Amino acid sequence: MNDLPVVSIVMGSDSDLPVMQAAADILEQFQIPFELSIVSAHRTPARMFDFAKTAHERGIKVIIAGAGGAAHLPGMVASLSRLPVIGVPIKSRNSIDGWDSVLSILQMPGGVPVATVALDGAKNAGILAAQIIGTSDTKVASRILEYKEALKESVLEKVRKVGDFRTA
Repeated sequence: MNDLPVVSIVMGSDSDLPVMQAAADILEQFQIPFELSIVSAHRTPARMFDFAKTAHERGIKVIIAGAGGAAHLPGMVASLSRLPVIGVPIKSRNSIDGWDSVLSILQMPGGVPVATVALDGAKNAGILAAQIIGTSDTKVASRILEYKEALKESVLEKVRKVGDFRTA
């Protein structure tokens, strides 16, 4: 992937990387160039502000922001950026079973949308980012269709192994 990144993956801490790696992995599979970094809303607010305000100038089309605990990063980035933001709530060590993160990202006020995936759902965030990119990139759109076809075939293979509507 020699092209400039079109998706930015950010997280509040390096402890979020094991979860957020799934977004990077799926973007690599779809051959979508991305960047990945740490941008803490609480510990580096000036860095977060600069990142959110200028991401589009670097050619970024979609931002995936993961955060645990109070999970302010996705919402703060969305409040500052003109780009679509996909929030990944992360169950962190200081989390209340991840619900604090889910609700912090999910309950954004009107006018500041954040698309929110499931707790620790970075893979789906990557797929959603790819689908957004695929609206204007036919190669990416084709890869998404191939991926979905492979998902279907995987399920049908399991049906062949288990049987179809078995009765006791």
